[in-house]
Amino acid sequence: MNMNDTEFDTALVAAAFAQAAETGWSGLSIVESARRADLPLDRARMRFPGPAAVLYRFGVMADAAALAEPTTEATPRERMFDLLMRRFDVLQQHREGMVALMRVLPTQPLLAMTLGAATLRSMAWMLEAAGLPAGGLRGLVRAKTLVGVWLYALRAWKNDESADLAGTMAALDKALDQAERVFDLVASKTKMEVDDPLEGVVDLPPDPDEVADRMVQSNPPPPPAAEPPGSPA
Repeated sequence: MNMNDTEFDTALVAAAFAQAAETGWSGLSIVESARRADLPLDRARMRFPGPAAVLYRFGVMADAAALAEPTTEATPRERMFDLLMRRFDVLQQHREGMVALMRVLPTQPLLAMTLGAATLRSMAWMLEAAGLPAGGLRGLVRAKTLVGVWLYALRAWKNDESADLAGTMAALDKALDQAERVFDLVASKTKMEVDDPLEGVVDLPPDPDEVADRMVQSNPPPPPAAEPPGSPA
């Protein structure tokens, strides 16, 4: 089969997430994923040197899906909601593999850092697409705050078994509301520090995990659905 790069990457990423759903992310093998998808190993080696490349390509694919359709909502906040839900639609296609990834991340700090950096770049794209500048210090604050929003909503998505992702939408809506208030405070503080020539140090933007944790404490995601009687632990 003659595939272009996009088709090849899509097939290998799908096979990788399917494998991760069965074996766990720690057991992921690019060679095995390529074989499952009947893809040539030499091309897989060129395009996917390791599991981290799967995450990078998947993030780009999710971004592309979010950006593929024009956002027609009236405000940047409404546009942002639409963009992020489109990313969740892509995650939903590989749900079991994504849940397996989320389980292993706390034990894989290097992988988590790599994914965090890629997510920050993705959120910068989402900001620009929503009509909010992502450049400069203020843009970095916006991007890191939006990473916190994404992580908060992602936690809700993990437990959201509804067909229409109603729980995820509700969590994202709450997180965006709170982020608007948080960013107003952070932006004002940042501006004062930058404008004051006597201040030689500008505070770092908020850590995404800290932002997400604050949001969880204020608006905890919906609990997971109860297991039916007799279900395995």
